[in-house]
Amino acid sequence: MPIEDADGLRRVLGYDRIAVVGASTSYEKAAHIVPAYLQRHGYHLSPVNPTADEIFDERAVDSLADVTDTVDVVQVFRPSEEVPEIVEQALARDDVKAIWMQQGIRNDEAARTAEAAGLDVVQDHCMKVEHGRLIRHPMD
Repeated sequence: MPIEDADGLRRVLGYDRIAVVGASTSYEKAAHIVPAYLQRHGYHLSPVNPTADEIFDERAVDSLADVTDTVDVVQVFRPSEEVPEIVEQALARDDVKAIWMQQGIRNDEAARTAEAAGLDVVQDHCMKVEHGRLIRHPMD
């Protein structure tokens, strides 16, 4: 079952190395706003975008397989039908602990595959919203 409860979401939000698949260079898009917020709150980002050279002052790479840094969470900003391939790439790595599909993105089959391999899965939730609700201190 994908994670829905506050304790499970907090656990995934406790990981700090995020590969952002579908990261955007467009400041007005959620795929830029959300990861930029997370970076400001101490998360290390590895942007994945084959059409960009740099996002969030980090070198962008073409695919999840090209991320050389450790990845705890794969944050997905791609259409739901692309999630199975992203999960497959995540499972090819030995460092990924969780898949986080942003709000509006869900793929139950891919979620089951990831969970069967032992990964935590969050579907159709905004990481920024959940961080603000569950982690961020009121004075931030």
